[in-house]
Amino acid sequence: MSLDPAYLEYPRRSHGYDHALYPWSALHERPPVKWPRGSVAVWICVSLEWFPITPTDMPFRAPGHMATAYPDLRHYTARDYGNRVGAWRFLDALEKAGVRASFATNAAVAERYPQLVRAVLDGGHEIIAHSTDMNGTIDSSLGETAERALIGDALARLFAATGVRPAGWLSIARSQSFRTADLLRQEGLTYCCDWVNDELPYGFSNGLVNLPLNHELSDRTIIAVQQQSADSWAQSMEDAFDWLAGEAARTGGGRMLPIHATPYIMGLPYRIGAFERLLERLSARAECWFARGDAIVESWQGQR
Repeated sequence: MSLDPAYLEYPRRSHGYDHALYPWSALHERPPVKWPRGSVAVWICVSLEWFPITPTDMPFRAPGHMATAYPDLRHYTARDYGNRVGAWRFLDALEKAGVRASFATNAAVAERYPQLVRAVLDGGHEIIAHSTDMNGTIDSSLGETAERALIGDALARLFAATGVRPAGWLSIARSQSFRTADLLRQEGLTYCCDWVNDELPYGFSNGLVNLPLNHELSDRTIIAVQQQSADSWAQSMEDAFDWLAGEAARTGGGRMLPIHATPYIMGLPYRIGAFERLLERLSARAECWFARGDAIVESWQGQR
């Protein structure tokens, strides 16, 4: 029995990825990008998360969520440590190094910890919308009405709590539906951080920008999942920076290093020192431009 030729037909088959969300291109084929200073834009993104003590598991359970039978006080309080202790250590480390970062913030964090988000804003850092709380997950099983309501609710609550309308969006687990990019754009957002297939910003067909936040460079992946030390994580960041700086020198075009950090992981007293030392060493490099996500997107857009 032969296969029907129509089985292999797909209306969106094209160069690169099989969708019309954005035009595909290889990094080396694009015009070079120049940053305001240096050749490697280093983007620190800190996640401020609130985990409800009972996960809904709909449409899926967020990474890092409660793991044992209700009430899972061990994991609940370990996550709460990040907002009570770890995030403040991040703010101190960033201030000491003179670095401005982006804080991907659940709306529930802004409501429950007003002193924390005020300190983030007073420190010159950026707030990125990070859903409502860690039950606010998205995938294609979520209907359009429910997804639109979730995104709108997160943005409205963040604005009510902070007085700031975020320009960026980070989905929980970087998970989207097929309509998320359009819904984000309709809500007036400038960029999202969910697609990790590049090391520079790129544009969607609808005008949204993607600022890739590679999960492989996160403390969750390297420390919590791979069980490496904080010093090993920091060395991985330096190794990545060295490679990107060398590549930028060879090609004449700028590169970007996203560093995703979690207060309840990296904010522990035996790890935060590695984060501080990393900031100090990168600050001494002439190739380094520490920048918030919105500043990187703005610089990139100005060169299109």
